Amino acid sequence: MAKPEVAQIEVAGRQVRLTSPDKVYFPQRGYTKRDVFEYYLAVGDGIFRALRNRPTTLQRFPEGIEGEMFFQKRLSTRGVPPWVESATIAFPGGRTADELCPADLAHVAWAAQMGTIVFHPWPVRKENVDNPDELRIDLDPQPGTDFDDAVEAAGALREVLDELGWTGWPKTSGGRGVHVYVRIKPEWTFVEARRAGIALAREVERRRPDKVTTNWWKEERGQRVFIDYNQMARDRTIACAYSLRANARATVSAPVTWDELTEVEPDDFDLRTMPKRFAETGDPHAGIDDSAVDITPLLEWYAADERGDMPYPPEYPKMPGEPKRVQPSKDRDLKDK
Repeated sequence: MAKPEVAQIEVAGRQVRLTSPDKVYFPQRGYTKRDVFEYYLAVGDGIFRALRNRPTTLQRFPEGIEGEMFFQKRLSTRGVPPWVESATIAFPGGRTADELCPADLAHVAWAAQMGTIVFHPWPVRKENVDNPDELRIDLDPQPGTDFDDAVEAAGALREVLDELGWTGWPKTSGGRGVHVYVRIKPEWTFVEARRAGIALAREVERRRPDKVTTNWWKEERGQRVFIDYNQMARDRTIACAYSLRANARATVSAPVTWDELTEVEPDDFDLRTMPKRFAETGDPHAGIDDSAVDITPLLEWYAADERGDMPYPPEYPKMPGEPKRVQPSKDRDLKDK
């Protein structure tokens, strides 16, 4: 039997192995493991900007997107090059894990070699894992709405950010949604950053109640765009800028300018088109690390809101001040009124 093909590729001054490069990862498009590996090198400055020193969960598909998938939160103790760096993070229940923490582009290439398609970084840096430096606003279209609705909701969000004097950095989700990031000073806890996200989402909802909802329970959302405030809860992550998505088209979560956001479609950006765009126009998020803001105004909005906290995801321990985690249609107290 012929030995499996193995290549040694220099990335960021390190030797990274690429095995089985011709293995098909995206069957409908015919994209191979080599294509995925080379894609991440082609957008290297952008993907590394999104991942630099961030604990990162790897969504791996060793046999391609139609094979088994798993999320890797803990680095294995075997088979990991000695130069690969990690960061210790704590989950909501108190357990810890050492996650991949990219210190250079070779870390991204190594993860791609291990079958990683999607990168899910935490909104923190290695040097300060308990204090987010990124406020992430996830605009998620609900049934009956689409990408255009998410773009319209993002426009309302931009108005609020402009009034605060803040810069928002939009990107497509790679699907029907829109993500907007705001760099924040790493001076607040996850609880406080989540409260800031709730306050911001509620303000957008107040301005566009016809278009936007913050209701956690799906039965209350209607045909509106849900701003998922719980993306700021500890251990909740979003596919980062330039990450591929595990769909048939191999789309990309693509950074765009605000002007572009109203003109593009999610399918415009994929494994083939993004490297060409990146080479021609560079990274629209190149200045994202230069705009960290103070979230005190949002915390003041939250404190002044009589509604208080909102439900956490179901896997979380009960949090102080959290309302009941009961679907309204099943809440006996509401039924008895």
